[in-house]
Amino acid sequence: MGEVRRAEVISVGTELLLGQITDTNATYICQRLAECGIPVYFRQTVGDNFERVQQAFRLAWSRAELVVFTGGLGPTEDDLTKEAVAAVLGAELVEDPGALAHLEQFFARRGRTMTANQRRQALIPRGALAIPNRWGTAPGVFWEADGRVVVMVPGVPREMRGMMDEFVIPELRRRGWVGEEVIRSRVLRTVGIGEGQLEELVRDLIHTTNPTVAPLAHVGEVHLRITARGPSEEVSRLLDEAEARLRERLGDAVYGVDDETLDEVVARLLRDSGLRVAVAESCTGGLVGERLTSVPGSSAYFLGGVVAYGNEAKVKLLGVPQRLLEEFGAVSAEVAEAMARGVRETFRADLGVGVTGVAGPGGGTETKPVGRVYLAVADPQSSRTVRADFGEEPGREGVRRLASQAALNLLRRYLLERGG
Repeated sequence: MGEVRRAEVISVGTELLLGQITDTNATYICQRLAECGIPVYFRQTVGDNFERVQQAFRLAWSRAELVVFTGGLGPTEDDLTKEAVAAVLGAELVEDPGALAHLEQFFARRGRTMTANQRRQALIPRGALAIPNRWGTAPGVFWEADGRVVVMVPGVPREMRGMMDEFVIPELRRRGWVGEEVIRSRVLRTVGIGEGQLEELVRDLIHTTNPTVAPLAHVGEVHLRITARGPSEEVSRLLDEAEARLRERLGDAVYGVDDETLDEVVARLLRDSGLRVAVAESCTGGLVGERLTSVPGSSAYFLGGVVAYGNEAKVKLLGVPQRLLEEFGAVSAEVAEAMARGVRETFRADLGVGVTGVAGPGGGTETKPVGRVYLAVADPQSSRTVRADFGEEPGREGVRRLASQAALNLLRRYLLERGG
């Protein structure tokens, strides 16, 4: 089994620190390294500043055997990654003939003249390898020094991915940096259970070392990331065993795995059941219907929806009895049930879903505060209604999103029980 080497990723670009773009490059690099069994212990983000790039590199070089830069390799004056790294390691930048020939051909094919700034992209530290850039101009750098490796790839995502896949990973493998071990993760997605309650149920399973289990809170759901390290077959077994233990504790609170969304799971259950659904929404304003139709092929199970925001619309379009509105109010279990039944009958659907609540920020009362939502699902024989209290902290859009999540989960649980 090969020696385990630690990696660090440094993203360069002031635009990252300003929040103008999301750093998907570092995520991709970490994923690729993990697949090779190379753990990333730290990530840094630094602006386009020569001294600060040097500081970031010195820190990374002091604690990692592999440092991967992304960004700062272009032709402008603020592209300083190569210069800063070379200065720290005391190396001279020299023109690489292959990189220069690529630049000359690139601009000649486009009928453009290469400027001095563009030509400087062909400079790389003496002793390093230039990584060919088939997708742009700036070459990358692969440099082994002092028994460690520093890699520099562009910030343009397509160029970065191409270099990582076609050059960096194969070169690390060729040099013996990739051993028999791999690092893989699997994510279990849960819904309808809070982070605190979930942690209580699986507390002992979280405090393990291989695999590790980490809870990740998201809007309306909690994910459990299982990460295992070892030979490929052993990792698959560890992930399967950990998933089985977690599912045993959490039951049908687990709705999906990895990138599977609640929208997709409910769509699959509806298709498998052969049932068709219609929705009646008040506070969510059509969000439940939007999510049900976000999956291709939704016409097989979704018949339509009604956004009945005002009481008059609830009465005229859904047949909600006026007496229910007067006695219980629009935000009530009784009205949510009537909305579900009404929309089911209106569209002649197998199932109807009703949602009504107080999204805020105004409109709440002592008995019906902001964030209170009632949800219902109805079939020809029966109905079920639940109340959810999201509070005012998520804000209006947060309450709407959480209410749509709860509606889909109510529908999911109904379909699971019916299928079982």
